[in-house]
Amino acid sequence: MANLKEIQRQIKSVSNTQKTTRAMKLVSTAKLRRAEELAKRSRLFAQKTNQVIAEIASRIHCNKVGGIDSRCFVQNDAPKTIDIIFVTADKGLCGGFNLQTIKAVKRLISEYEDKNVNIRIRGIGKKGIEYFNFNQVELLDEVKNLSSSPDMQRSSEFMTRSIKDFKDGIIDGVYLVYNGYKNVITQELHVNKILPVDVSDFDCEKTKNNVLELEAHDEEAMLDSLVTKYAEFNMYYALIDSVAAEHSARMQAMDAATNNAKQMVKTLTVKYNKARQESITTELIEIISGVESMK
Repeated sequence: MANLKEIQRQIKSVSNTQKTTRAMKLVSTAKLRRAEELAKRSRLFAQKTNQVIAEIASRIHCNKVGGIDSRCFVQNDAPKTIDIIFVTADKGLCGGFNLQTIKAVKRLISEYEDKNVNIRIRGIGKKGIEYFNFNQVELLDEVKNLSSSPDMQRSSEFMTRSIKDFKDGIIDGVYLVYNGYKNVITQELHVNKILPVDVSDFDCEKTKNNVLELEAHDEEAMLDSLVTKYAEFNMYYALIDSVAAEHSARMQAMDAATNNAKQMVKTLTVKYNKARQESITTELIEIISGVESMK
């Protein structure tokens, strides 16, 4: 009987867990729909912003003797110091979502440490921050409760510090690492070089044919302002893309957990029925044996 009660307790416990994981899956599904729509709109805006910057920068790069003077477009093949910004979730229970980002950051750190480059790490998201703090990796800047609720002002303030340090010559590059949304069942890891902007792909022939008109004396001032907006919005878009991917990953993780719990309940039920049959058989044998001994 004691064994039967223990199995019953396990079945009840797993069933309660199954209800919880199913509810979490439904919540993540609802949140994913909203986040997915916002990510699609933000992706379109980011693409248009990048296109405008590329056209302006390409115009200046191709028409001006010596190319662009702005530090934001000068490639440095031997950087001394770089910023690595990562975005993880504030919560767990989303499979390997956070671990993929952490591994990518570690690979990037290892790559630049081998080149004797000084690395400064800035983190967004409780899970990533806790991991690096636990492993005694120094973080220059850390922000919690932003990846779960993206906010343009807070993300811009966070990114502005790296932009200022880059323009002031304190650092030579800014990298952004996050796990983004691809579709409902797939997340896509991004390791993006935000600054300096790469001008190697600019096509001067296409630039001659575009209809964008600029005042000559305003070109580089406008470009400098646009680069700041470009970096800030890329930071904000990374947060939006990441939260959509997080809900997608959590939805899958909770679906898998629900199915596992369902299978475990079935297994425990079979185990309970077998134990109950054995118990009944034992009791019958004892009764029959008792009757026989009385004859």
